[in-house]
Parts: sequence; structure tokens; C-alpha cells
Amino acid sequence: MERDSSSSDEDDDRQNLIEQNDTKHHYSPPPTQTQPPSTFHISVDSGVIRRRFHHFLHNKRYLFAILLPLLILVLFFSTDLRHLFSFSFSNSDLRLSSRDRMRESELQALYLLKQQQLGLFTLWNHSQSNSNSTSISNFSHSDLNLAVLNQISLNKQIQQILLSPHRTGDSSQGSEPIDVSDPRFGFDACAKVGQKNKNERRTIEWKPKPNKYLFAICLSGQMSNHLICLEKHMFFAALLNRVLVIPSSKFDYQYDRVLDFDHINKCLGRKVIVSFEDLLEAKKNHLHIDRLFCYFSLPQPCYLDEEHIKKLKSLGVSMGKPEPIWKEDIKNPNKRTVQDVESKFSSDEDVIAIGDVFFADLEQDWVMQPGGPIAHQCKTLIEPSRLIMLTAQRFVQTFLGKNFVALHFRRHGFLKFCNVKTHSCFFPIPQAADCITRVIEKANAPVIYLSTDAAESETSLLQSLVVLNGKAVPLVKRPPRNSAEKWDALLYRHGLEGDSQVEAMLDKTICAMSSVFIGAPGSTFTEDILRLRKDWGSASMCDEYLCQGEEPNFIADNE
Repeated sequence: MERDSSSSDEDDDRQNLIEQNDTKHHYSPPPTQTQPPSTFHISVDSGVIRRRFHHFLHNKRYLFAILLPLLILVLFFSTDLRHLFSFSFSNSDLRLSSRDRMRESELQALYLLKQQQLGLFTLWNHSQSNSNSTSISNFSHSDLNLAVLNQISLNKQIQQILLSPHRTGDSSQGSEPIDVSDPRFGFDACAKVGQKNKNERRTIEWKPKPNKYLFAICLSGQMSNHLICLEKHMFFAALLNRVLVIPSSKFDYQYDRVLDFDHINKCLGRKVIVSFEDLLEAKKNHLHIDRLFCYFSLPQPCYLDEEHIKKLKSLGVSMGKPEPIWKEDIKNPNKRTVQDVESKFSSDEDVIAIGDVFFADLEQDWVMQPGGPIAHQCKTLIEPSRLIMLTAQRFVQTFLGKNFVALHFRRHGFLKFCNVKTHSCFFPIPQAADCITRVIEKANAPVIYLSTDAAESETSLLQSLVVLNGKAVPLVKRPPRNSAEKWDALLYRHGLEGDSQVEAMLDKTICAMSSVFIGAPGSTFTEDILRLRKDWGSASMCDEYLCQGEEPNFIADNE
């Protein structure tokens, strides 16, 4: 624009000069001389001089023509010409800056073209390695679609960079890369995982015989381990045609605060679950375990120590001596079949127990199906209670909205646990932040729900490093109770507030409702969330373990 303005000014000045040159001035000729003048003689007419000088003073053009050179001389000796003509130098700088911008754009475009070349080579290699295969295990059809769309987006970035030096006005206009999640592409990188039709599931009917019971014993680990153990007990009870007895809260967790056992009975259309208290009352306060079969023999029969045997006896439970069925170690469990269980654990006794089965490896293809191995009319059998479900929904509506990523970020006690593994699962905060950011970018979610036992120092650092497109992505944790907030009012009214197991189940439920879930590898808390997502149909193609497929970039020595 400056160049255009100066050109216009120059045109105006040039026009003024033309007009001045075209103007004719008429003066009276000097009188005719009677005598020829000599070489050194000057004929002067004072009247003529006065008239011409007077005319000169009143003609501004002549005055300007005389004063202008004088003014230039004064300025020459009194002014630094470099400053006086700084506009000319700045114009030169602008031309140089323009060339620099073009050069910089070309280098950026060259770098992106090389990146695009590497991406296309990767696609080519995958296509060649799978050309003779009918299924692509490591590079799915959705991965291929996403890779192609990313190349399209990269190509647009290259075009914008090359055009940027030639733009006028707002140079950022139209420079945004292609959003591969745009509906016009008909592709969702984090689409829900398709579920099998219920009729395609391999299931077994759970039809207990009258007065035949399986007494559940779950002792390994924390609540998540116990829930997995209960789920496996349900499978055993269905195979053995028995009602499952839920243990007492004096011996185990208070399950009725987090689970809805009536929900299970309704899903099956019959009573398949009974509480310890109900059975003890039916047995007139003396419950005897007729046979104590032991699925695991090592490290100790039934994974049941003397302390827990004493606790059972103090509750009015008596039992015979533990009977190991086979040699089975929790550290190296064998794969077992339905036929193995039916042949080894079938009995005519009224009440039997098989010990802790958390580590049992029984028909994993059945167990891992959406909805589990038992035929029922619900999405899943073991799920959070109605109060916890409603509270989770209200929290999501208050703080998160429909589209959010959930992160289970386990840290407490996880460093030592992970580092004894062949592949450590404890990642430095900056590396974890990079992995989380990649998932957030793919999911196109504005917020992360954080379920963690990490210290504030770790979560604060994580928050500062999770940045996408120059903006921090909020990490949201459940806040302390505030009477002004009503999302948790149901728990408060029913006396469930402050219960650590209720809060843990609430965290699981919120995570299970997320668009995309990032789990902690090796954590049963994560595994239970993945089970719920699978059963509820909320599992995403972008669900993954934190930094899945990577190793920590630094691993401390073991003790």
C-alpha cells in the first residue's frame, strides 16, 4: 500500500511539472540600441530591472526555484542523510524481508514434502507386506483411511506455506490444516467398536438347581480384582448349576454399596445371586461348606490362609479340609475348559467352595465376549449401582459434556510394580504427556477426565505439558464436596459420600462413559473399565493403554 501511495504522489508531481513547462510567460522586449555595444559594455535599463525584479518577487514559482536549492544545501550540512532517506532504506529492507519470507516458506515446504514422502513410503510398505494377506492385523482399514486423510491435510499445509508470502491482508486466512474428522470425509478415527449380534455370542444358560450353592471366596488384591473374581465365580456357578453366594462385608468388601445384585437376577429372569446374610438366615445361623474344592493348589490350597479361615468361622461358617483338585499355581495358570470344570467340580453337596479364582484361565474367548459368557437380557451383569450411574451422568453433564477423553493415570506404587516387568509401564511425565496429546488430537476432544492416585506435583506438571494447537487441554478431577454443586447429591442423601469404594466405582463409571479411554497397563482397575466399555458398547477404536507400544525413555535400576 505504501508503494501505491508513493507512486500516486510521484504522478501528481510529474503532472505539475508538465503544466509548468507548458505555461508561456510574455515579457516586453528591450528597446533597440542605437550604438553597437562593446564587448565589455553592459547596457542596463533601471526601469526594466525594477519591473523584472518586482515581477520576480511576486511570482512564487521563481521564488520557489531559488529557495529550493538553498534549502537543500542547508539540509545537506545540518542533517544526517541516512535518517532523512530512511524510507528508501526501509523499502529496501522490506524487499529483502520479502525474499527471506519466501526462502523460509520454501524450506518449510521442503521439510513437509520429505515428511509426506516418508508417510507415503510407510503406506507403500504396509500395502506390500499385506498384499498377499486377506486380513491386516497391524494396519487396519481405518488406519489406512486415517493415513490417507493425514496426507491430504499435509498437502494442504504445504500449499498454504508456499502461498503465504504472496498473500495480502490476513495471511492466516485459509491456512488451517484439514480436519480429518470432518463429516464430509465420512470417517471417524475414533468410531465405536462394532459389537456382535446377541445371537452370535457363545453363551451358557445359568439355571441353578434348588438349594445348591457356590460360596464365593475372593481375596486377591483390591476391589477391581475382587470384581473380576466374582465375575469368574458367576461363570463357575452357571457351569455347575448353582446359586452364587456373595460373601459377607465382614469377610470381604461391602458389595451392595457399589453393585446392584437385584439387577443380575432381573437380567437372568430368576434368582441366581443370594447374599451371605440371607443364606445364613435360611441355614439358621449355621452355614457349613460341605466341600472345599481348590482350583489353585499353590502357593497354598484355595489361596486361603489361616487368618481368613478364622474369619469365616467367626461368622458361623464351618468347612472341611481344603481339597486341591489339580496342581495349579497362580503364577503360571494352565488353560482350562468347560469340560475340565464340569468333570472336576461337579458335586451333589448343597454348599461348595472353590477358593479364589481371580487368576484362573478358563475359556477366555467366552469370558471376553461383550456381555460375558452367560446368556442374559442386559448389556452386562456386573455394573455399578443405579445411584452411582446417575451420579456419574450428572458429573459428565456438569463438567465434561458428551465428547471427552478419560485417563486412568496410576502412579502410587506403580514405579516398582512396572520396573520388575520385562517391559516397564511407568512412563516419565513428559513422555506420558506426548502420548496423551496424540490421543486427544485424534479424538478431537476438548477435555480430559483424570482418574489418578498421583501426587499434585505430578498432575500439575502433566497439566502444563498436555498442550494442543498452543492451548492447554484441561485435566478435570472430581472436586471435593461442595453444597452449591448438586451433581453428587444422591450419594450424600443415601449416606454413600466419602466411601472410598463408592468413589472408585464412580471414577470407573465416568471413565466407561468417555468417548475415548486411555488406561494404565497392568492395572485391573483399567481392565474393569475396559470390560464395562466393551459390554456397554462405548469402546472406541482409539482406546489404548498409555503410550501403548512404547518403552519408557528412561528406566531406573531395580533395588
